[in-house]
Amino acid sequence: MQLLDTLVARAIPWAPRALIHKISRRYIAGDNLTDALHRVRQLNAQGFTVTLDVLGETISTLPQAQATADTYMEVLHAVHEQGLQANISIKPSAFGLLLEAQQCEQLIARVLDTAERHRNSVCLDMEDASCTQKEIDLFMRLRARFGNVGLALQAYLLRTYQDLEPLLHKAHTLRICKGIYREDRTHLVQDAWRDRSAINEHFLKHVERCFDAGSFVGIATHDAALIASIVKTARKHGIDPGRFEFQMLLGVCEPLRDQLLDMGFKVRVYVPFGKDWYGYSTRRLNENPRIAGYIAKALIGL
Repeated sequence: MQLLDTLVARAIPWAPRALIHKISRRYIAGDNLTDALHRVRQLNAQGFTVTLDVLGETISTLPQAQATADTYMEVLHAVHEQGLQANISIKPSAFGLLLEAQQCEQLIARVLDTAERHRNSVCLDMEDASCTQKEIDLFMRLRARFGNVGLALQAYLLRTYQDLEPLLHKAHTLRICKGIYREDRTHLVQDAWRDRSAINEHFLKHVERCFDAGSFVGIATHDAALIASIVKTARKHGIDPGRFEFQMLLGVCEPLRDQLLDMGFKVRVYVPFGKDWYGYSTRRLNENPRIAGYIAKALIGL
């Protein structure tokens, strides 16, 4: 079945959009904020915190970047008014990072100011390697002004070893994930381009550095073996469970997610919503061939 899943993942670009949309309903809260807030309430009631993400990082104009900022501020207001346990995650490119860096920073600063007033926080997502340095520089400038901003780093990039060190000295809030963007092999840790389990060793080292430095770290993975290694490491070194949390995507590996919560760990669920569902769905299906296998089952009526 694993071979079939992989073959289906490679065929994603030719799959009917209607089928992708059907499958995406499990992993996307809905088209609008009302749908998303309903899902947040459900997850909060089960004991999970949430990160909300508005789909649609692909923009081509500065007015679109302004609209993105306005939408995120609407999200923050709604979360505050309804007393929900949810923060937000943003992609700087959706705020115009590649169009006008100064306006991008101004827009994100407005969002951070809104979040600060609502006692909430914002994580800057990490995008492809062409954005990495721009986003780290942006984060450092924003962090000098705001204490409620965190940053995601990708364990499959070689440069993350160097990028992590100056961030740790400030005891920042960091998020470690494997990474999902297609990159030149020269940017990746050994064998990452053909075997995602090869990333685990590096992921674990980055988490351990965060533990050593006292940084709060979000551990974003669905890899059961990697999670088991991290749990073992945390227990061996007596790491306070309040210094980290596991982060998992909506609709993915729910039994493992529930198990971690039952074990007493903090678990945050990443909840995307919005009309731009296709790009997100295809990236996730390519990242996880097992999920892509659901397409094959749907096609043959299983």
